[in-house]
Amino acid sequence: MDLPDPLTKAQALHVRAGSRTPVQRIIPEETPVAMVYDGTTHAVMMATPADIREFALGFSLTEGIVEHPGQIASCDVIAHDRGVEARIWLAEDRAEALAARRRTLAGPVGCGLCGIDSLDQAVRPLPDLSGAGPVLDAAQIAAATDSLRDWQPLHDQSRAVHAAGFLMPGRGVVLAREDVGRHNALDKLIGAMALAGIDTGQGAFVLTSRVSVEMVQKCALAGGAVLIAVSAPTAHALRLAEGAGVTLAAFARGEGFDLFTHPYRLTDEVSDVA
Repeated sequence: MDLPDPLTKAQALHVRAGSRTPVQRIIPEETPVAMVYDGTTHAVMMATPADIREFALGFSLTEGIVEHPGQIASCDVIAHDRGVEARIWLAEDRAEALAARRRTLAGPVGCGLCGIDSLDQAVRPLPDLSGAGPVLDAAQIAAATDSLRDWQPLHDQSRAVHAAGFLMPGRGVVLAREDVGRHNALDKLIGAMALAGIDTGQGAFVLTSRVSVEMVQKCALAGGAVLIAVSAPTAHALRLAEGAGVTLAAFARGEGFDLFTHPYRLTDEVSDVA
């Protein structure tokens, strides 16, 4: 069967100033997506039923199940009446590594860490990205979330999904993905970039959400040294970003932003902003 549409319609009453008006709203679909490796379910995430192969690849990369796309032998997307399966078959060495650390992770839409059995997995070591990554000027960082707005067709219709984009210096956002889950959107983007051969070290990840622990983890594990978000970071996320050498800019809303970590990637020189 086919995948569900990522958007659907719902009837509602618009209540304002004492009046009640029937309206039709477009809302995002939320579907269970099972990540099945070599015949065994590893994770079930509530996600937007679109870009599932990219989601599976991005999830596999940011969870450390594979190190590059070539370690996935195949990926089939199977739709059922109760949800969607991403059936992933791994290269032999990665299959053995996964079997050695097999765990169950079940994540609802708002959290990318729920279901982790070991606290050690929640604070897993991150690469040191100090000295890597691009140099951006203030105008590029401030304009990043505005640039991302042009890549959010699902949000434009539903007002209920997150986006993650990748910004290249002087070019603006060059690729983005959307999902009801902020971490799902980022996994989809990372998967799409891996398939397109885009170097994560040459630009910045841009988020429509707050910056929590798993968002910093995913960016750092993907090799992203700059993270720009429209909303606030958590204290633990800041500590992780500082330790991993990730430049974190938050509250980026057109006119300015707050730069929390590793300011050496910010230049006073002004570049063209796409």
